[in-house]
Amino acid sequence: MPVQIDFTEQVVLVTGGATGLGMAIATAFGNTGARVALNDVSQSRAAAACERLRAAGITCRDFPADVRDADQVRRMIADVEGGMGPIDVVVANAGVYPVSSFLDMSVDEWDRVLDTNLKGVFLTCQAAAKSMILHGRAGRIITLSSGAANHAIWGWSHYCASKAGVVLLTKAMALELAEHGIRANAVLPGFIDVEEGGAHLSEEYKDRARSGIPLRRGEPADIANAVLLLASPLAGFVTGTTLVVDGGSSSGKVGLRPVED
Repeated sequence: MPVQIDFTEQVVLVTGGATGLGMAIATAFGNTGARVALNDVSQSRAAAACERLRAAGITCRDFPADVRDADQVRRMIADVEGGMGPIDVVVANAGVYPVSSFLDMSVDEWDRVLDTNLKGVFLTCQAAAKSMILHGRAGRIITLSSGAANHAIWGWSHYCASKAGVVLLTKAMALELAEHGIRANAVLPGFIDVEEGGAHLSEEYKDRARSGIPLRRGEPADIANAVLLLASPLAGFVTGTTLVVDGGSSSGKVGLRPVED
C-alpha cells in the first residue's frame, strides 16, 4: 500500500508564512488537505499570500501578528480558534537574518533577531500548546531552526545564537508536552536560496554556499516536505529531535579532496 500523508481538515498555523520557506510549508500542507492559518507581520503580505493559496484551491485565512508581541500572539491564536477551529499543527517559522559583524552589531539588531527568532518561537508555541491542551488535541509543534545552530557563520552571531536556542527550547517542549500527547521537533535547513529573504546576501556568498552542498540543490519544497513528515503519523514516535535538511553539507567539506576522482 502506498504511503500517503493526509492532513485533510486539520488546522495548521504557519508563522512567517507569506514568503520563502513559510509559503512553501503552507502550500505543502494545503496540498494535503489542511486548512491553513497563515501568519505574517505584514497584513498586506499575509492577505496576498492567502489569495494565492486560495487560487490554487487551498483553504486559507490570514492572521497578521507580530510574533514578538505576547498580546498579539494570544489574540492570533484565539482568532484562529474562532475562525477555523482548534489548532492541530503549528509551524514556528517566522525569522530574520540581517548581517552584521560581531564587533559592529548594535544592541537593537541583536534584540530584533533574538526577539523574532527565539522569543517569537516561545510565544507562538506556548500559546498554541495551551490551545491544544484546552481542546484535547494531540498536536504537533514544528520549529524552524537552522544549520547555524551547530556551526558559527561570520556575520550571524545573533542568528546562530537564536537558532541554537530554538533547538534546546524544542527539546524542552518535547519533554514537558509529551504527557499531553503533543510532539515537538525542529527542522534545521541548510542553505536554501529564497528570493525575498535572501535579497541582502551577495551572489558570491550564495554561489559559495551552493558549492558546499553535496547534492547540489536545495529548494523550499525540500524543507516543506521535512516539516510534513515530522507532523505526520509516520513520525508518531518522534519528538525532541532535530532533523537536518541540508543536502549533506554538514557532513564534511565537499570540495576538499586529498585524492583525485
